[in-house]
Amino acid sequence: MLRDGSAQVYAVPAGAVTSAPALVRSFGNDPSVIWKHAVSIEFLITSLVIVATPGTGVLLTLAAGLSHGSRASVVAAIGCTLGIVPHMAAAILGLAAVLHASAVAFQTIKILGVVYLLYMAWQTLRDGGVFAIDAEPDARSDRQVIRSAILVNLLNPKLSIFFLAFLPQFVRAGDPMALSQMAGLSAVFMLLTLVVFVLYGLIAAAFRGQIVSRPRLLTWLRRVFAGAFVALGARLALADR
Repeated sequence: MLRDGSAQVYAVPAGAVTSAPALVRSFGNDPSVIWKHAVSIEFLITSLVIVATPGTGVLLTLAAGLSHGSRASVVAAIGCTLGIVPHMAAAILGLAAVLHASAVAFQTIKILGVVYLLYMAWQTLRDGGVFAIDAEPDARSDRQVIRSAILVNLLNPKLSIFFLAFLPQFVRAGDPMALSQMAGLSAVFMLLTLVVFVLYGLIAAAFRGQIVSRPRLLTWLRRVFAGAFVALGARLALADR
């Protein structure tokens, strides 16, 4: 997913998005009508593919569902969604271009992201963090889950650069309502992220009883998840602007 920070750019046929001014003239000033026609099928399909592709966010949401249950999986999905908000805001406001141009800023955030992913791997192996098994998850465990979910996305500089390259493809150059359209597209992307991640988490939570009752299987899963966090950390460490 996008969740691992890969900045793949998807080509979109020219003319896929109708400009906002034309829509205003055709449909009046009703924002709901404008956005209905401004959000293209290409954007929805591409976003769904990106969101559903497994990465750090999906991994953490699955871990939360398996270890803490359905409520924690929903909390993790919300946290992962909130974690991409700053990146989308940076892309809309043009701050991602500064991050792309500044090697120091990019490397600093990237190193923090790598360190945090390695910390998540260590926590997972030692039966802590998001993979700590709680018989009765409480507010404290929810806070731990949402904090981890926000940080895994927040500390990934590739996300800002991805959105800087991704969102403008669906907005016509020079459109006076470009910022509004990008904000609307961002909201749609976030909604898709939340829905897909909640589904991932609830599916994982459905198997929780079978997992926690088998210590050997649980130990094996911890090692797999820890290894996945290490692999994603290594991938981020090798990422270039």
